[in-house]
Amino acid sequence: MRGSVCVLLLSVSGRAWRLWTRSTRLAAVMELLVRYLDRSSSVSSASSRDVVKDQSLRDDLKFYFMNPCEKYKARQHIPWKLGVQILKIVMITAQLIMFGLNNQLVVAYKEENMMALKHLFVRDYSGVDEDDYSTAVYTQQDFYQSLSFVLDQYSQLGKLSVGPITYADDADGNLLPLVLCKEQYRKSSVEPFGKTYDIDSEVETVCLTFDPKRAEHWKTHNASFFELDFSRLVDIKVTFQLKSINLQTVRYRELPDCYSFFIMILFDNQFHSGKLKITLDMDTYSFACKSWKISGTAQKNTHYLLVFDSLVIIVCLTSAVLCARSMILALRLLQRFSRYLQEASGQKVCEDDQKEFLNGWYLLVIVSDLMAIVGSILKIEIQAKSMTSYDVCSIFLGTATLLVWVSVIRYLGYFEKYNVLILTMRVAFPKVLRFCCCAGMIYMGYTFCGWIVLGPYHEKFEQLNRVSECLFSLLNGDDMFATFAQLKDKNSLVWYFSRAYLYSFISLFIYMVLSLFIALITGSYEMVKNTQWDEPTTALQKFLKEPSGLPAATEKGHVYVPVGCSLFSCCQRAPDADDD
Repeated sequence: MRGSVCVLLLSVSGRAWRLWTRSTRLAAVMELLVRYLDRSSSVSSASSRDVVKDQSLRDDLKFYFMNPCEKYKARQHIPWKLGVQILKIVMITAQLIMFGLNNQLVVAYKEENMMALKHLFVRDYSGVDEDDYSTAVYTQQDFYQSLSFVLDQYSQLGKLSVGPITYADDADGNLLPLVLCKEQYRKSSVEPFGKTYDIDSEVETVCLTFDPKRAEHWKTHNASFFELDFSRLVDIKVTFQLKSINLQTVRYRELPDCYSFFIMILFDNQFHSGKLKITLDMDTYSFACKSWKISGTAQKNTHYLLVFDSLVIIVCLTSAVLCARSMILALRLLQRFSRYLQEASGQKVCEDDQKEFLNGWYLLVIVSDLMAIVGSILKIEIQAKSMTSYDVCSIFLGTATLLVWVSVIRYLGYFEKYNVLILTMRVAFPKVLRFCCCAGMIYMGYTFCGWIVLGPYHEKFEQLNRVSECLFSLLNGDDMFATFAQLKDKNSLVWYFSRAYLYSFISLFIYMVLSLFIALITGSYEMVKNTQWDEPTTALQKFLKEPSGLPAATEKGHVYVPVGCSLFSCCQRAPDADDD
């Protein structure tokens, strides 16, 4: 009985053990299966995430290299930057035109006053300046008469001038006097007959002040000042200040501005050549008049111009910010593409692919915006009479307008025919630059040679800058016969040298250098026109050639232009792109 019970218990326990072992094995198999499925799902999800990431990068790159019209079709992206650029062109051009018209009136007013003052204070002035001076005297009598003429005219200025011009005064209302200064060597004894001289090169200056109300007795009380030794005399300077009002602005519904004229009349004898030059120079400063009253409809409209200039500054700041944002976006895309290329193939982005993300047009626009902002600020200062430097303001506004109009070329580049022109300039520029460096060496050699040899015999070769201007005119075929004919035939050796010099320069630069220059540009145009553009050659081009998630209308791609690789280039460049 007990034995059968034991056998039964043993059989039951054996079955239980076998069932437990089977269940344990099944659980282990199930666990392994779950782990395998989890691992497979994680790998598949990681690979899908990589695909999505690559697709997102490709879409972003393609979108970045699209033109504004394609971007609008792809994602309904409004071309804000394009609109700002068009608005900026209109506003800056209008600003420049208004400033130019105003500046034209100021320049005409200054020039006419300069001419009037020369006729008032320069004796026997014919109305035509001799080179860089007004007139010249050759005798002592003419010199004394010319100096006395200045003093006499100044003393009776109110009776002579037909314009609203008068003496200047200080803060206390006292008239500012005329200042007469002479500079002469401390000691000078010159005997041309005996070929001897004794000169102390130290220059001493003696000055007198002239009051127009006391002009009658002034010369007699200062007679010793006019006892001059012309071998010692270096120059005499007459300086005085006048005031005037520009009344011509009344016709343009603006209040007249007040002006101060700082005038210097120089009697120059520093060459001691027997020719004493007389020069009148004038510096002009404008300022707002203290009190005014005018009837009619004329009114000062400066506040309207100030509002317009402020709007120009705001638009230029907006344009600069948008371009800076585009450059930052391009750098971020470059970093993303660089990481992708490193992970996918272990390669680095080549130099020319990197250049595709550095758009030079944006730098050009930012520079033009900064110059326009500075020019607008200077224009506001001029309108507020805080400064009078029209020249500096003109440089900034003019250069900004030039760069703004040049930047429009990038939008014309979206059209195929215009794009050929831009690409030709882009391909030819490095070659032309290298060619100009070589040709410039020859050009500078001819410049220095002509200056030192022909300078004493030809007025076009007297100064180094004039030599360069003359040779550049000859290079373009201008004024050739006059250059040959004006050489002074006083030295046969120099005359023969001048013929060899001019003939060799004209033949070398017109028939060889200029022809090669044109051939470089023509060759670049033919290369661009005949190149197969659709073959992707760089990692960036191949990556963009693959299908993306953008609409089919934008999958046409861009024109890829193979460009000759430079010494450090590893690939070929693609055209510029805009992120608008």
